[in-house]
Amino acid sequence: MNRLFVVNKPIFRSSNSYMGYVKHKYGTKKVGFSGTLDPFATGCLIVATGQYTKLFQYLDKTPKSYKATLWLGANSPSLDIENIESIKETIPFSEEQIKETLVSLKGELTYYPPKFSAKKIGGRRAYELIREGKEVTLKTITSTIYDIRLISYNHPFIHFEATVSEGTYIRSLGALIADKLEVDGTLSSLHRIHEGKFHFENEKLLNPFEHLAIAKNTYTGDDTYLELGKKLSIDYFETKEDGTYIVETKNFFSIIEIRNKEVAYKLNRLEKFKEHQ
Repeated sequence: MNRLFVVNKPIFRSSNSYMGYVKHKYGTKKVGFSGTLDPFATGCLIVATGQYTKLFQYLDKTPKSYKATLWLGANSPSLDIENIESIKETIPFSEEQIKETLVSLKGELTYYPPKFSAKKIGGRRAYELIREGKEVTLKTITSTIYDIRLISYNHPFIHFEATVSEGTYIRSLGALIADKLEVDGTLSSLHRIHEGKFHFENEKLLNPFEHLAIAKNTYTGDDTYLELGKKLSIDYFETKEDGTYIVETKNFFSIIEIRNKEVAYKLNRLEKFKEHQ
């Protein structure tokens, strides 16, 4: 079966291991997910089965919103509660100072991702190398913080909400807040609210073709050419500009790319969404 839906990942389960539960629940062997959540994090995780696992790169998943709690005075090399090494008492801050610190992070941020992350170094995950006691040097990344606001401050816990671009590390954002306050700090909770228009609705089935970040195009030729994967001529497309498009036939969807007046398949013969599949 082809399905696209959102699960509410529980705490202290890796995104990958949680797929075992999903496979069992839906009786399927082919399951994929997009937007890995750390084991200590909860919330929105986009899941697909069957053919729809091929669509992740084309889904509109930004911006993303999170609720998080930053524990001031706690120190953890992974910037979360899974590896806390020390806890120090810190002097309380004024709520105004906290708000000003959060606002100062809005806009484009260039920073280092956490060393305990899935970033690859020489083909290996950074967290794997760290656990083997190896030194890890990561390159800086740039993210956009569209909005960040204080929910509440109960010392030593700052509860905040952030809306960010795809690929943003909220653990690093928490560390930046602590750095600006000149204290140690680590996230004690993290919950993803949504990714683009994806949010948890009791694993409701979603039509993937309503969530694609690519434009539609119209093929005016014989549908069987598309359905059989035959070579296509640009002359039969309504839009002829370079780009990636979704094209519909009576029975299927295809994703094609137009480049230099040549047409190439990216994905073909994707079954249409059926509400009760």
